[in-house]
Order: sequence, then C-alpha cells, then structure tokens
Amino acid sequence: IPGPPTNVQACEISRNYVVLSWDPPTPRGKEPLMYFIEKSVVGSGSWQRVNAQTAVRSPRYAVFDLAEGKSYVFRVLSANKHGLSDPSEITAPIQAQDTTVVPSAPGRVLASRNTKTSVVVQWDRPKHEEDLLGYYVDCCVAGTNLWEPCNHKPIGYNRFVVHGLTTGEQYIFRVKAVNAVGTSENSQESDAIKVQAALTVPSHPYGITLLNCDGHSMTLGWKVPKFSGGSAILGYYLDKREAHHKNWHEVNSSPIQERIITVEGLTEGSLYEFKIAAVNLAGIGQPSDPSEHFKCEAWTMPEPGPAYDLTFCEVRDTSLVIPVSGYLVDFKEEDSGEWKTVNEAATPNRYLKVCDLLQGHTYVFRVRAVNASGPGKPSDTSEPVLVEARPGTKDISAGVDEKGNIYLGFDCQEMTDASQFTWCKSYEDIADEDRFRVHTEGDHSKLYFKNPEKVDIGTYSVSVSDTDGVSSSFVLDEAELERLMILSNEIKNPTIPLKSELAYEIFDKGQVRFWLQAEHLSPDAKFRFIINDREVSDSEIHRIKCDKSTGLIEMVMDRFTIENEGTYTVQIQDGKAKSQSSLVLIGDAFRAVLEEAEFQRKEYLRKQGPHFAEYLHWDITEACEVRLVCKVANTKKETVFKWLKDDVLYETETPPNLEKGVCQLLIPKLSKKDHGEYKATLKDDRGQDVSVLEIAGKVHEDMVLAMSRVCGLSASPLKILCTPEGIRLQCFMKYFTEEMKVNWYHKDAKISSSEHMRIGGSEEMAWLQICEPTEKDKGKYTFEIFDGKDNHQRSLDLSGQGRRNRGKVIGGLPDVVTIMEGKTLNLTCTVFGNPDPEVVWFKNDRDIELSGHFSVKVEQAKYVSMTITGVTSEDSGKYSMSVKNKYGGEKIDVTVSVYKHGEKIPEASLPQQAKPKLIPASTSASE
Repeated sequence: IPGPPTNVQACEISRNYVVLSWDPPTPRGKEPLMYFIEKSVVGSGSWQRVNAQTAVRSPRYAVFDLAEGKSYVFRVLSANKHGLSDPSEITAPIQAQDTTVVPSAPGRVLASRNTKTSVVVQWDRPKHEEDLLGYYVDCCVAGTNLWEPCNHKPIGYNRFVVHGLTTGEQYIFRVKAVNAVGTSENSQESDAIKVQAALTVPSHPYGITLLNCDGHSMTLGWKVPKFSGGSAILGYYLDKREAHHKNWHEVNSSPIQERIITVEGLTEGSLYEFKIAAVNLAGIGQPSDPSEHFKCEAWTMPEPGPAYDLTFCEVRDTSLVIPVSGYLVDFKEEDSGEWKTVNEAATPNRYLKVCDLLQGHTYVFRVRAVNASGPGKPSDTSEPVLVEARPGTKDISAGVDEKGNIYLGFDCQEMTDASQFTWCKSYEDIADEDRFRVHTEGDHSKLYFKNPEKVDIGTYSVSVSDTDGVSSSFVLDEAELERLMILSNEIKNPTIPLKSELAYEIFDKGQVRFWLQAEHLSPDAKFRFIINDREVSDSEIHRIKCDKSTGLIEMVMDRFTIENEGTYTVQIQDGKAKSQSSLVLIGDAFRAVLEEAEFQRKEYLRKQGPHFAEYLHWDITEACEVRLVCKVANTKKETVFKWLKDDVLYETETPPNLEKGVCQLLIPKLSKKDHGEYKATLKDDRGQDVSVLEIAGKVHEDMVLAMSRVCGLSASPLKILCTPEGIRLQCFMKYFTEEMKVNWYHKDAKISSSEHMRIGGSEEMAWLQICEPTEKDKGKYTFEIFDGKDNHQRSLDLSGQGRRNRGKVIGGLPDVVTIMEGKTLNLTCTVFGNPDPEVVWFKNDRDIELSGHFSVKVEQAKYVSMTITGVTSEDSGKYSMSVKNKYGGEKIDVTVSVYKHGEKIPEASLPQQAKPKLIPASTSASE
C-alpha cells in the first residue's frame, strides 16, 4: 500500500473552480498509482470524494462546482491494487473567487500573402483568455532567429497585417497574449512565407496603337499590364465600338495570347475606338481606357508605320536603355515642348543606351522606324520615365560556383509567381543551348557558360517580368573573362598550396634531408617520393615520413653518394587537390651537395676523437707579437699536442694546457725568417687531428699590416735628436720592421731616401736623418704608417725660432785644463737662451753635489762659473756643462788634469775652445 501524497496546494483559483497539485508519495511502491481527491466545507466536519467514479493518475486536478463565497479544505489519497493510503495533510482554507492568471499561449498561427511589402497574420485564440488585453506579434527572417516586434501596443483581435517587410524575403511569425497579470508563452511559429503580392486579377493593358489599316480592317497593338496580379497573363479580350455609339461589341470570344490583332469587317471611313482586358488565373481584370478614335482608311504612304510597345530597362541615375533596333529615338523632358534626337542614324544594335540625363528628372520618348523612303510616323509618346535608380537596385554579378562553373547571377526579391527572368546577349534573347544554361531557383537566376571562350565576350542583360522594370546589364570583357577562367581552373583542378617547395638540408653526420611543407593536409592525403622517374618507398636507404597535422613530408638519406645525382620529386594528392614539387640536383648543383655531405660526414667522424674546435688562426697582441691560436675539444689526459714548423718539432717554453681548450704560440718580432708551415697536431688512442697554417705571401703581408695597426695606434710623438751629421727625427714604436708600409713627408711632399735625407729604422723606432740642415729644411715633417685600411700619422714643425732660442754656450771654456794640486780652479763661460736656459754641471756624467769644495754661480742668466777650491788629484776627470731650455741646448766637455807639487807638468797640446754638442728638445715641438 503506498504512502499518502505530500505538499498538497492550490496552484490556480477562480470563481467556481480550484486547481490542486501535489507531490507523489514516498515510498510509492512498484505498482501504478491512482489518486482520489476529497473536499470539505470549513466547519462542516464531513468529507466528499470529488472523483469517486474516475481515478486521477497525474498529480494535478481541477475541482469544479464550488460554491461562491464558501471556504473549502482539501486532502488527497493515493492507491494501488493493494489498497488505499491514509489521507494527506489537509490544505489551508481556500475560498473560490475571481482571480486573474496569465493567459495561455495563442493557438495555430497562419501567415498569408497580402502585398509586396506586407503579410496577413491570423491565429487561434488562447483557451484561457480571461481579462485579455490583446496580442503581440513578432517576426524574424527565416534562418536567423532574430525576432523583432511587429506592434508596440496590444491588438484586440486575432488578425494583423504586418507592413514594412522586404519583398522576396522569407519570414516566420509568432504571437503572445497579454493581460494585466502578464504575457503568455509564445505560440508555435508559423510556416515560412515569402513576401510578395497576393494573387489578384491583372491591371489593365495600355498604349493601344493603330499599326496598319487597309480600309476594311485595322491592326492594333498594345502594352502588357504593369502588374500581372501574381499569375501569368493567359490572354486578352478586345472590345470595339463605332464613335458616338453606346454599346461595346466583343471582337474575340476566346482570349488571344499575342498582343497584336487584326480586326476585320470594319466600315471604310468610319471612326472606331477599342478597349482591352487581360485575364489570369484569378479572372478578368479591368479593361483599359478606350483608345483614341481611329479612322478606317487605307494607308498608302511609303514610309513604315509607327512602332509600338516601347519599353525601358536599366533605369539608373543618369541613363537608361531602350531595347530597339533600326529606329531613330527622340526624347524630351515631360513638360518640355522640344524633341531631341538621340541618334542621327538608325540603331545598328538591338539596344540604345541614352546617357547624360539629369538625375531626378522625368522624360518621355518616341521612336521612328526608317526605310529607304525615310523615317516613318513616330510612335505614341511613351509613359513618363523618372531617371533615378530605384532604392535597393542590384546589378549582375560574375562568379564561379563550387564546381568551377562560370556564371552571371542576378537576384530579384520583387518578383511574383508570374515573374520570369529573361537573359540576353547584346539585348537579344539567348537561345544557344550549346553555349549557355539558365538555372532559376526562387528569386535567384544564373546564366552558366558551358565552354567559356573569347567569343563569349560582350554585353549581357537580364530583365524580370511582372515587376516595376527590374533589369540590369554586365559587360564581360577579356580581362574579366580571363580572371573567371583562372578561378574556374583553380576550382576544377585544385592545387594544394605549399608553405615550402621541395628543398634539402645536410645534417652534421652527412645525412641529406629532402623536405617540403604543405599548408594543410587531411588525414586521407597521399604522397609519393620519386627519384629519376622511379618511386621510392620507406626503407633503411630512404627513410620517409609524413606529419599530416603540420603538412611536413620528408626523406632522409644516411649516405649520399655519386649515384644519387638526378631529379627529386614529391607528388601529393588530397581529395581532388594535387600538388607537385621537384628539385634538380645535376652537375654543379649536385657536386655542391655531395661535397658538403662528405665534408659533414668527415667532420662528424673527426670529432669522435680529439679534434680542433677552431683551426689555427692568428692575431696580433698589444706587444706587437704574432700569436697563433687554436681551440681543441674532446681531449683527455693521454692526448698529445705538438707544434711543428716545416715538419720539425717546435719547442716551446711551456707545454699547452689542453684542459683550457686553447693553445697559443707567440712569434715575437716577426720577420722573413719566420716564414714556413706551422702545424698543430692532436693524437690519442681514439684518433688524431691536424691544423695547418702557412706563414708566407699574403698571410705574412696581412700580419705586417696588423702589426702596423698596433704600432700606428701606439706610436710616440716625433722626437728630435741632434747628431754630428745634423738632425734626426725619431718615432718610437713597439716594433718596427722595414716591411711595414711607412712614408716621410716634408711640407706634404713625400721624401725619398737620399744622401741629404736618409730614411731608416731599428726594431724600436723609425727615423729620418737630415744631414747638414739648411734654411730649406725648415717646415712641417710627417711620419705615416699604413695598416691596410687607415693611415696613422705623427707630425713635427722644424722652424728657425727653435734653433735661435735654444740654449747655447757662446764661449770661454777650453777643452783641456791642467792644474797643480792645492790650487783653485775657476771655469767661466757665457750662455744664451730664450727662455733662460737651465745650467747643470756633471763630473764623469754624474751630477756634481755642490759644497764648499764645488760651487757654481750664474749671474744675469748668462755668466756661468764653476769653482773647485783646493784641487786634489781626485778632482781629475771629465767635467760637462749642460745648457738647455724647451727648444733644446748644448753640452760642453772639459777635461781637468791635476798634478802634484814638484811633479813634472804633463805635456799637453795647447788648449782649444771646447766644441758644444747639441741637445734635442725634451718633447716634440709645434713651431
């Protein structure tokens, strides 16, 4: 037996009924459940079963026939085949009363055609519509799910016309009911409906024109109705009557389909008028207005009769097209009285484009046929044409479909069920089924080219019947046709785009990898590797793989040999798409790959033992020494390193430290004796390696230039040295060799070595010796050293002022002095210099320490004397006096000989004036 239901409550209360709901019992048992509802008037103490005859199987039930104004309580019992449960808990007192609830959703929604921009929507009212305020209608374009409201105030009836829709578009509609409590759920959606006018009878034909008359019959023509009523025109009915007669008489009892008719049995000389009505599936439309009165008399003029049915197409902002051939075309503004002729000769084509019209102005047209006798009667004046592109005007588009077919396409959302697309070339209907195919679906039409060629170049047009003149044209020129054919070929014969064409790379073991990469490959893509027209497959010789997720295809060859010369190709197919890429390795191209692969393989094997990571190379140190350098790798303790010159062991003071990985050999003061072949060798049980560098020829020249750069950057200023021969200019450097490219200049003129000016040098300097200088030798001297790229210069100006103002000894000192022991010796002389020179005395080239024994006096910066008081034998020797300022100076030597009292005076030649020696300036001068 099940348990009692729970949570019994009223979910809807109205004037004479209450809707109860509850939760099923727990446990409910395995058998199907039934429910019985009982009610009781509050205070009565008795219960009445509501559904005694019918069991309820869902946990919701409406209790009717309640007394208005009384309060009720309710309880529910559950039951199965085993028995009846206890009653549920009793609800709170509930009084039936007027209670407004949200209305239920409206029923079926039906949409039907109305006009070109509106639809009629109707729907079934909701089941519960108490106190209904009205309905809201929503719409959306089919397939978008973007709903928009059609009305902003509730409408009180179940029919509504939705305006402002797009002609030719498909819409879906839904409806909601609303009252004071709220809005109902949405109704079910309507079927999609295309917006176009509902089927009606056609409008009346117009433009009735007399085309010919023979005195007993008249031939008439007219224009089709502007609107067909949404269905094809089945034919026309013609009525006639004589002028001033009241009754009309039908001409044809059955509809005629042509828009030209010959009316027989007319009375010559009488006046007739006519009216015409069109018929479609909806019935016969209103007749046209009566024509003008036509007199029945035979036409005898030689000129052609008037044209009729003048139409227009492709009306744009400043132009329109008239489909006529062999006519003169006249036009004027609607309110103007003067006709203008568009063409001086009859149109040779089937159309005439009238250009340079004024946008927004209205024009009328007429045409005149021409034969050998001249222009004929003008046609009736056309209806007024507003020269202005219609809003939403569309043009023909050219494209290629997914199968690669070239087409011209046009869309017309204004078409009706009776509308037809008409495609033309040069405004002549296309009837060549061998070259063209027309496919129309709904409001879309396409003209397909079956086998597009240059003969298809031209002007194409399309018009849509039963519309307000919808038409367009497209000029297919040679460039556009070529573009479309290229696109068509890409679709019909698709290619797989490649990120990279077939290429190769060489690995460090000498392996050669051929690879290419596609933009994208599907899991079903297939490929082939072809070498010299022979397909190769994955093997130990050709290791081939493909990563389709990245589009990478590769083949690795471990050993590339002379037999592998040829053409390498990869062919890919992915569905219909194909691609191919080739790489030609023949002749020089192949040899380059082979040599590189062999080199890399040998390098790999070489590096398995001790080897040179960097082969022998050289540089120049700051001390201007040549340094041979190499880097070693993969060495061990037993590895032996040797230096050799011309295959003879080259001993070094310290053996190289292989653990540091760098070995050096210094060559100081490079000269030609250092020419030769230098080798560095590595060897142990794993193998050996050799690096060779030959110092000779250009290598030697480059080393000298590199040393020249170091020397040029560090060269000293020019120094002056006075020699017995004259003046020597010196430039001190870290190292100098005559192989260096140096030049001396005097006043910017290059000096060549001669007896007067000798050029030379030593390991530490370069010099220029000026012998017996004269006034001509004054001026600027420049020393230049070239390092292969830059010139390094040092300059000095030898001017007269330096020689005039340097320190000098004017006279007074002998070269030899003999004096007896115990006497006082006084050496006196006169000096000169500007600025005043510095005077220094020396004995045996050492400074003299002044004391009571030795004293020096300088008066007025020009009188100099040195006094030795109490001369002894120890005072014998060479005395020198240095007189020097910034411009240089002189040095004089005096030999002093001391003898003892009683000794024989030493024999000596007569004393002579001492000769001074020049002292150069301490620094380079700029004067």
